[in-house]
Amino acid sequence: MPQTTNPLAGFCARALTRAVWGFRATLWGFGVTLWGLGVTLGLTVNVIAEPPVAGSSQDSAELSQDSANQGETSKPNDIERPNFIVIFCDNLGYGDVEPFGSTLHRTPNLNRMATEGRKFTHFCVTAGVCTPSRASLMTGCYAQRVGMHLNPRDGHVLRPVSPYGLNPDEITIAEVLRRGGYATTIIGKWHLGDQRAFLPTKQGFDSFFGIPYSDDMTAEVGQRLGERLEGNQWPPLPLLQDERVIEAPVDRNLLTKRYTERAVEFIRKHRDEPFFLYFPQAMPGSTSKPFASEAFRGKSQNGAWGDSIEELDWSTGELLDVLVELELDESTLVIWTSDNGAPLAKDLTSPSRGSNLPLHGRGYTTAEGAFRVPTIAWWPGKIPPGTQCNELATTMDLLPTLAALSGTAIPTERKLDGHDITPLILGEDRAKTPYDDFFYYDRDQLQAVRSGRWKLFLPLAEFNRHPHFKKGQGDQPLLFDVVADIECRHNVAAEHPEVISRLMNSAQQARNELGDRGKPGSAVRQPGKLDAPVALTLR
Repeated sequence: MPQTTNPLAGFCARALTRAVWGFRATLWGFGVTLWGLGVTLGLTVNVIAEPPVAGSSQDSAELSQDSANQGETSKPNDIERPNFIVIFCDNLGYGDVEPFGSTLHRTPNLNRMATEGRKFTHFCVTAGVCTPSRASLMTGCYAQRVGMHLNPRDGHVLRPVSPYGLNPDEITIAEVLRRGGYATTIIGKWHLGDQRAFLPTKQGFDSFFGIPYSDDMTAEVGQRLGERLEGNQWPPLPLLQDERVIEAPVDRNLLTKRYTERAVEFIRKHRDEPFFLYFPQAMPGSTSKPFASEAFRGKSQNGAWGDSIEELDWSTGELLDVLVELELDESTLVIWTSDNGAPLAKDLTSPSRGSNLPLHGRGYTTAEGAFRVPTIAWWPGKIPPGTQCNELATTMDLLPTLAALSGTAIPTERKLDGHDITPLILGEDRAKTPYDDFFYYDRDQLQAVRSGRWKLFLPLAEFNRHPHFKKGQGDQPLLFDVVADIECRHNVAAEHPEVISRLMNSAQQARNELGDRGKPGSAVRQPGKLDAPVALTLR
């Protein structure tokens, strides 16, 4: 049986939620109208200006809309400021959960979340791999802008004992919210630098409980790599409390269970103040056989991958239940998503390493199956229940959106690529995507551009990997209608030369500002770097 912190409390909370939901749904429109009226009438907000950031670059190009979003505040006053929980799964695919089409994995809590909340069907990350994807969520920027897409020592994801990490001069979502009076914590996988200067407690989080990088980056794997990626320096996979290793190696089977218990504890402790819980789950993760606790191991219909998915669903239910129990559900926005699509098995018909169906392609690429991720927003009384958003939004939008909802000033010292998508989250009439263009990079190479329904794969002379081109191909553009042709089967480039011309111009703007292979961008910033990194070990 799935584990639960308090079975009776969980059952009662779920029953109570179902019993009152019809009443909530009836009053939803009235509640949002009153809330919007309060904002219109000018409720007091706590505006906190960001201090100057040392070494801030001069951003001259105007590729990203600097926003009308930046430097503005909106939404509730101090009493109404919502709590925020962002659940960020690792390598979980679009087709891995029931609300997005899985018939293999049992995810009743995500079903509930979607029924009571809002699905996003065109929600994208900025990379097919974890480090750059996480950098974008933290900073509201493309990873290329903040230098977290590639480095000469690690490649496209950070490895243990790396001298590189997210530059402490960057302004993170946690720093914005903490300066706005929020209690902040991260419980789970960080993967933006394992040196003390780059750890979460140096990046705006009050506390950290979790692992510093991917669950497959163990001492055993490092020994097999030897000198490659300096694997012979990798320590046993450490579990950290703040900046201190408390276990090594950590038992990966217990990560989801222990993370969930810590998350529930954090919510209870901070029930009387606004809080931000960043919950980057370690599972299903990067190993061929993900980990799960005894209550879930061997219980799914899809081996280890399914076991981990179903435990993640249980974990989500535990958080929703405690919010209902503490009467925090109507004052808490929960966003559930993934850092990129599933890697998929070598045999694409096998679900043993996840599913991105009906999207095309595997994770770790610029395919839709890598960048478009399952996403659900839940906020009873504010979000219209059982609705779906088909507009393009991204993880870069979380920083400006949560800042706006909290009434905290959005950073103006650093250029952001994200936007305030509050209208999309709240399901406002005629709300549209804020993106004119969205860019798909593989490491330092721009491979595709999306605008509206169109996704253009650019002609390329060479590439490391590509979801459509094979070696020796790539001299002609590919154009897909990713709304009507969700599987990207039909290249319609010949029928739409004007679309290709427009998106090629947009691509050139991106290259100028964010860079492209061998050509540095004009508006990028440097990652953090230390001279003598040390391994995280038990002392």
